[in-house]
Amino acid sequence: MIIVRIRRLIAVLATAFVVGACAAGTPSPSPTSEPSATAGGPIAAPAVVTFEVAEQGTFKVELLTQALVDHALALQAGTTEDGRIPLGTIEAGDDGVNAPWTWHLDPATFEFVDMAIEVCDGLPSYVEDKTLTSPTYCPWSATVIDVSPRQVPTSLAMPVSSRPTHPTAGFEAAS
Repeated sequence: MIIVRIRRLIAVLATAFVVGACAAGTPSPSPTSEPSATAGGPIAAPAVVTFEVAEQGTFKVELLTQALVDHALALQAGTTEDGRIPLGTIEAGDDGVNAPWTWHLDPATFEFVDMAIEVCDGLPSYVEDKTLTSPTYCPWSATVIDVSPRQVPTSLAMPVSSRPTHPTAGFEAAS
């Protein structure tokens, strides 16, 4: 009788482990509410979210979609606890958003998740000093402290009519 109970317990724990492992990194559902308003009105994508991690450092990520912006605003307002963990692929350079760090999270891979594996958890300084060895970063204790519109420096802005249509357009071959 005891052996049967132990086997059932092991089966239940194994199932819970497999379900948990499969759910790690699963994105939370997108919020269905309208964009939240701030003192300056709604914030449209692209935007920049600032996270504080365990009161020991901050980092910033560019949000490319309105769903991500709305979710970050909901987390900041405390109207949701779903998908509270930021997750993205670590890239070199600050991308104009994450200064003074020499790294950033790739906006194309960024998402909010409910669970993530422990190997990508840590402080922003762990990414900087390479203590964190995972190719992704997912600080479990991160909290949204600011969401603001993405400001592109005018020195980087290029009118659409001035942009080359092909990567080599505008370059003359050396003769």
